[in-house]
Amino acid sequence: MDELNFRHIHWRIFLHGEPIGMYDELTDGPNQRSRLSRQNQDFMTIFVRLEHWREQGAISAEQHVHLASLARREPFSIFLELNILFYAGVLAFVAGLGWTVTTYSQQLGDVLVLVILTTIFAACSWYCFSRAPAWAFAQTPAPNAVFDYVLYLGSLVWCLELAYLENRLHLLSGQWDLYLLATAVFFFFLAYRFDNRFVLSLALSSLAGWFGLTISHWPSHQDAAYRQYALIYCLIIGGGGALLQYRGVKPHFFGTYLNIAANVGCWALLSGVFQREGYGLWFLALLIACGVSLAWGLKRRQFAFVAYSAVYGYVGVSSMLIRNIRDFTFILTYFVFTGVAMVVGLVVIARRFERQA
Repeated sequence: MDELNFRHIHWRIFLHGEPIGMYDELTDGPNQRSRLSRQNQDFMTIFVRLEHWREQGAISAEQHVHLASLARREPFSIFLELNILFYAGVLAFVAGLGWTVTTYSQQLGDVLVLVILTTIFAACSWYCFSRAPAWAFAQTPAPNAVFDYVLYLGSLVWCLELAYLENRLHLLSGQWDLYLLATAVFFFFLAYRFDNRFVLSLALSSLAGWFGLTISHWPSHQDAAYRQYALIYCLIIGGGGALLQYRGVKPHFFGTYLNIAANVGCWALLSGVFQREGYGLWFLALLIACGVSLAWGLKRRQFAFVAYSAVYGYVGVSSMLIRNIRDFTFILTYFVFTGVAMVVGLVVIARRFERQA
């Protein structure tokens, strides 16, 4: 019986067309040493090809490292994607909470609504203040993974509660500019206390809203006044951010100040280009601003400012070129071809930035 089994095993082995030593008689398959040898050969082939592509310039050094880690089946980071997803989840939750409050406020009553909102805000505040590390001038990491999301949730609930108070109780008789100013000051405090750029963005947005509503209360406010004070706002936050960076107070916040100042300033100049009269000086100012943004982006290796200069410059130049043209077909053809060229150009520049990083 044993002899028959032995012959049967040999027969099955030779059916595979491989030497007997390549198979394990117990598993009737390739042994572990053979599998590891073939895997190492495959890995070496992949690594040689990746190195060859990197030397030819087909892939960047960063892409080479990333592809090599994938070939080795190493874990890779999805922190950015998860971060965006969680922040979007917090924003969606607050939006749903606002819809619920707006729809069912009469059934729930003002007292219950305010108790719910105040409880959420108080819980978020207690969590953040009880777990935050000591304040420091330099960048301070969050104490845990959920800290920043709780802070962002509390900040948005604060805005929701203020809006509900004013709509229902009219505490300040519709003076929304005072609410925005108080909210901006409060958010600046939270951003610097807990080292959070998202809350800093909320503070800068609230300050911009305060500027706009203050101008709207003037008896003779015009578009030119909005444009001028938007530029003053850019100078204030840009200069303030530069001063704080020079003093060493959260210097990593300077990028947030500069991004918002660049976008608001370019929008203000672009609105001047869209005027029917007196647009020449605004167009010149827009070109200068785009040139400054381009120089800053190239010097600091920050692609965002290169993109700002390209996009705002493209819109401004296009406005000047087709200002007196009424042919819809020509305008559509112009934007199709130039828009595609703009996108392709930005993609090429972005890839060069990645290769030189």
